[in-house]
Amino acid sequence: MGTSPTKSLETFENPHPERDYTIRMEIPEFTCLCPRTGQPDFATIHLAYVPDRLCVELKSLKLYIWSFRDEGAFHEAVTNQIRDDLVAAMQPRYLQVIGEFKVRGGIYTSVIAEHRAEGWQAPDPVRLP
Repeated sequence: MGTSPTKSLETFENPHPERDYTIRMEIPEFTCLCPRTGQPDFATIHLAYVPDRLCVELKSLKLYIWSFRDEGAFHEAVTNQIRDDLVAAMQPRYLQVIGEFKVRGGIYTSVIAEHRAEGWQAPDPVRLP
């Protein structure tokens, strides 16, 4: 695996495919360019997924996220692109991508994109006394 930005996402076998569990990641240094002005946009990307057979490898995810740095993209488009690429690479049972974009023109933007595998249902939450 190199050390340059890439759109390639690597995966590895889920060590516990027999159970549902959640993997959460926070990526506080996401940047892309405004497609209208060319100015940088900054965001924190939050990922949460329930893997099926595969998990995403972290260094490849870092290089993938880095690949957006010099690209123009609307917040809605880039958040959904990340969702689509992760689903294509892993085919998770569930995936949520939240893009929390920093203020631009006095407006904060949050974009939430989700995926649910056909037939998968979230387990009931545990309610402790």
